Amino acid sequence: MSLRLQVNLIITALMAVFASVLIGLQIDNTRRSVHDEVLGANVVATQLLSRMQWVYGTSGLAGMAEFLKQVGRIRANEVELRDDQNKLIFSSPPSVYKVGREAPGWYTNIVAPPLAPKEISLPTGRLLLQADASRAVLDGWDDLRPMLWMVLAGFVLGNVVVYALMGRALKPLHKVVQGLRDMAGGDYSTRLSDLSGREGRQIGAAFNHMAQSVQDSIEAKRQAREAAQALAENRELTQTIQKRIEAERGAISRELHDELGQQVTAIKSVSLVIARRAAGKDPSIEQSARLVMQCADQIYDGMHRLISKLRPLALDHFGLHDALRDLLGECRLQHPDLAVNASLPEGLDALDDELATAVFRIVQEAVTNAVRHAHANKLEVRLSVSAQSLQLEIVDDGMGRVTHFQSAGHYGLSGMRERAQALGGSFKLTQLEPSGVGIQVKLPLTQEAKECPN
Repeated sequence: MSLRLQVNLIITALMAVFASVLIGLQIDNTRRSVHDEVLGANVVATQLLSRMQWVYGTSGLAGMAEFLKQVGRIRANEVELRDDQNKLIFSSPPSVYKVGREAPGWYTNIVAPPLAPKEISLPTGRLLLQADASRAVLDGWDDLRPMLWMVLAGFVLGNVVVYALMGRALKPLHKVVQGLRDMAGGDYSTRLSDLSGREGRQIGAAFNHMAQSVQDSIEAKRQAREAAQALAENRELTQTIQKRIEAERGAISRELHDELGQQVTAIKSVSLVIARRAAGKDPSIEQSARLVMQCADQIYDGMHRLISKLRPLALDHFGLHDALRDLLGECRLQHPDLAVNASLPEGLDALDDELATAVFRIVQEAVTNAVRHAHANKLEVRLSVSAQSLQLEIVDDGMGRVTHFQSAGHYGLSGMRERAQALGGSFKLTQLEPSGVGIQVKLPLTQEAKECPN
């Protein structure tokens, strides 16, 4: 049921109640008037006939009948004269007022007063007096009929006018409904023009605000999808770049080890031969040769340190477990005052090469930061592997503050975060009290790593 029809039905019901009250008041006033009129006429007629005993005493029933004929019809009363044998001697003539017309029975039952008949006893007969309200009731009915027609006409006309006015008043809602349909169809740029009336303007403003909010939300979601897609592409690109960097590092480390290492070894061997041949013959040549040997040893040591930074050989040949142990062991040797504790489970060698490389680089960068920048005295590395993921936690007691890491220039932390996120994992920094920083990394395992025992 439409709102227009509902409002119209409510107004129709109110009009019907008002009309019913109005008609009820009119009928009640008519009932009171008829009652007063008929009751008064009946009392007067009773008093008049009660004092007509002298007519009966002079002429008997015949004289009484003649007198009643001369009197004629008494208003609002029916009079009958009967003898002691109950024979009808006289009856009031019919009313000549509005002859042939009667009020409806239902109306008569409502308006006519229920008055009992009265009897006046005579020595040889009796007078019967019955109140007759039919003419007064008919007058009331004639007064009510125009009012009924007026009420009916007003009722119909009022409904038509109200229906038309409601259609005009609710016309702005059709625009709102059409606007909602347009938005449901995907046209989020829909806006309503100024609607008539204060409420119409309020509805239009609210609709336009809602439409703008929906459009902004859709646009924000679109931008979020594009940003998420761009982030996924960036992570994929980052992962590809990391793979390429590690591959290049591996290639460079192999070239250094194979080519430069052989050349340095050759230089050292030749220097040793020269030093042995010049021994006892030419001290300056021997000293120069041994100096070349020392330089070759330094170049060889530096090359090995560089190779370990570029691509740890232990990671390629022995796996993540041994590579991490070598990394932490070298840290202990270089920094004897640093207490390094590690918890490394078995089975890390079965991890995917990309995952193992990411874990090693994160540990390597975290250890470097703790030693070089935070000046830590204690370092803990805990690594665990579950059925679905790998959890890495690195804790130090250094001077680092998480708030400082959020400023620009901390590329090491950015690199660790990018490595973790590129593999679909998470990276979290935690400030420890009174001092120190905790790094928590969670990386999902590949299907191959899941199938391998720990």
